Amino acid sequence: MIAWLIALPVLAAAFAGTRRLLRRRDKAALRWILATDAVLFSGALALLLVALSGGAAQAHTAQAASAQSSGSGSAALIGAAIAVAGASIGAAIAVAYTGAAALAALSERPELFGRAMVIVGLAEGIAIYGLVVAIILIGKT
Repeated sequence: MIAWLIALPVLAAAFAGTRRLLRRRDKAALRWILATDAVLFSGALALLLVALSGGAAQAHTAQAASAQSSGSGSAALIGAAIAVAGASIGAAIAVAYTGAAALAALSERPELFGRAMVIVGLAEGIAIYGLVVAIILIGKT
């Protein structure tokens, strides 16, 4: 897990550099982008190898039982994060469309305010469902 925390700022910096290079239109920029992609790919491959080999080495130590219990806890936390992130993104997309449609309907007929807000509220409920799933997953650890 610590390897991902170390690699995340490096990936963010590489992404920012690639974005800056994409704005240029010469062949040197293309070479830099290809070199950056090759470095990122090799770094991701090295990070994957470290993550996979580290788990096998720890399995033979005396702390294997504690590693198994913390592994299931971290899997539940990752699942909770994915549930909240997915539900929040889905709710954001739903609110964007329903909110735009509600504003268009309100501009023509203002008496539809109550109905429009109910529909937007239903779209926001998707995020609450993701939060409930996350709380259930965290409670199981």
